Amino acid sequence: MSENLQVKGSGCEPAARAATFEVPDDLDAINRLYRERRWGDGLPIVPPTAERVGRMLRHTRRAPDDVVATIAPGFGAATIEGIAINAVLAGCDPEYLPVLIAAVEAVAAPEFNLQGIQATTNPVAVWIIVSGPLARRLEINGTFNCLGEGAWANATIGRALRLILRNIGGALPGEMDRATHGQPGKYTFCCAENDDANPWQPLHVERGFAVGCSAVTVVGAEGTMNMNTHAKDAAELLRAIAETMIHPPSNEYTHGGEPWLVIGPEHAEILKRAGLSKAEVKQRLWEISKMPAGRMTAKDLGRVLVSRSAELGAIGPDTLLPISPRPEGIGIVVAGGPGTHSVYVPCFGNSLAVTRAVAVDA
Repeated sequence: MSENLQVKGSGCEPAARAATFEVPDDLDAINRLYRERRWGDGLPIVPPTAERVGRMLRHTRRAPDDVVATIAPGFGAATIEGIAINAVLAGCDPEYLPVLIAAVEAVAAPEFNLQGIQATTNPVAVWIIVSGPLARRLEINGTFNCLGEGAWANATIGRALRLILRNIGGALPGEMDRATHGQPGKYTFCCAENDDANPWQPLHVERGFAVGCSAVTVVGAEGTMNMNTHAKDAAELLRAIAETMIHPPSNEYTHGGEPWLVIGPEHAEILKRAGLSKAEVKQRLWEISKMPAGRMTAKDLGRVLVSRSAELGAIGPDTLLPISPRPEGIGIVVAGGPGTHSVYVPCFGNSLAVTRAVAVDA
C-alpha cells in the first residue's frame, strides 16, 4: 500500500476542476480531513480518489466541468465532477450518477424554491422519488421498508444529494441551514414506486413523461406520518387519510401547499376495487381535508391572511382552508410492502415538486 493517497475535495472549490489533496492512505486520516473541513454529513465517507471519481464519470457523456446548476443558498456551481465527487463520498455505485444529475437539475428549478428549503427553520428534507424502468434496473427499493434502511441505492443516492446540497450549496447546520431540529430524512430520503402494486399511471407518466422514460421527482418533505388503518371501505379509508392530513400548525394550510401520500399496496387495492382513479382520490381528499381557519392560533391565522387572501378572498374563523390550492396539488405515489399502512408526507408549503427525466447516456 502506498504511503499517501490523492483524494478530491468536496466539489465546492471555486476552480472549474475540484482541488486534489494528498493525505495518508489511511481511512481514519481521510475521514478526519473531511470532518475538519465540514465536508461530510456525520457518517464515514468513501475517499473520492481520482480513480473512483473517474469510474463515476464514465456514466455520463458530459464534460467534468459542465455546470448542471447553481445550488442555493451559497449558489455554488454543481459541475458534473462535483456531483460525481459527492456521489463517491456517499458510497454510490457509478451507475447512479445520471439519477443524481437529474435530481440536481430538479432541485434547482425555481418552483422548487431550494433557497427557502435550504435556509428555513423547518425540518424540510429533499425526498427523491425514482420512477420508470431505471428504478428496477438500479434496484431502488419501492417495496418493503422503502423509506427505511437496507437498500444500497436508496441510501446512497439520497445521501449523495444531501452532500451536494451541503458541500456545493453551502447549507451547513447552524450557518445557512437554520433548521431548528432537522430530521433523519436529511441524511437520506429516496425511494422508488412499487410498479407491480400501482393501479394507476406511473408517477412520471402522470407528470408528463413517456411510459418508457425514467424520471426523478424531488419533493420538499417535512417528515413522515404512518397511517395504520384496517378500513376496507374506500370512503372510510379516505376519511382516515384526510383526518391525518388536517393539523393546525401546518405550512400547507398556511400557504396552500403540496402534500404527498405514499399509498401502501393494500390500501391501493381497496381504492382500485372501488373504481377510483388517482384524480378522483385527490378530489375526494381535497374536499374532506378542508380545515376551519379558526383551528389555527391567532398568530398563525394572521400568516394565512397574508399568504392566501388573494387565493381565497376574505378569510374568517369559519373559512374552510384547502390543504392545497387545487386537488391536483396532492401528490400520490404507490410504494411499500404488504400491510395496512400508508404514509402522509407533509411538505414545506412554499415549494412545488419538480420532475426531470434521467438521461442514462447524457
